[in-house]
Amino acid sequence: MLYPKIVAQIEALPKVALAPERLDLLQHLINYVQEKVTHNRAVNLNFICTHNSRRSHLSQVWAQTIAQYYNLKNVTCYSGGTEATALFPVAVETLENSGFKIEKLSNESNPVYAIKYSENNHPIIGFSKTFDADFNPTSNFAAILTCSSADKGCPFIIGAEKRIPITYKDPKAFDNTPQQLEKYTERSLQIATELNYVFSQIKA
Repeated sequence: MLYPKIVAQIEALPKVALAPERLDLLQHLINYVQEKVTHNRAVNLNFICTHNSRRSHLSQVWAQTIAQYYNLKNVTCYSGGTEATALFPVAVETLENSGFKIEKLSNESNPVYAIKYSENNHPIIGFSKTFDADFNPTSNFAAILTCSSADKGCPFIIGAEKRIPITYKDPKAFDNTPQQLEKYTERSLQIATELNYVFSQIKA
């Protein structure tokens, strides 16, 4: 059972008509997940951006959580970057505001976080890493490119069965401005809205 605040957040996501070009992108992910679910195979999704600090983590966390919301059991979500930096603190704060319970497990420059979305599910382990790090899958996964620079910079991702660019504008553009938290929240909810659409289309 997901935390009630997260359930309320998912159920409050806007039911807006997505632009045709976004639907086309999302359909590739729907098809990949559906094919795996239909054949009772594991669904491994690796969300990739440049620094693995903002958009890829938001995508990973929402995807894992929303898959659970729709009771899809064999979905495991990962994230990575073309380089490792650190999970940005405002991204953590944004998730906390949506109901996730987050514990900082270490205090080095690239800290590790336990991100819980329910009482009984294993927490998502959040920290910055490259997409091909040992923590991530090496085969039988879909690579979802969440930023255009990672999409351009990774022409080939070893082990990926499918490469799906679903890119988002970087909320980093608003760092250290009065709009910072508002824009991170806006991006987080955009990602959640689109992933909610994806998983709502899956027939178990």
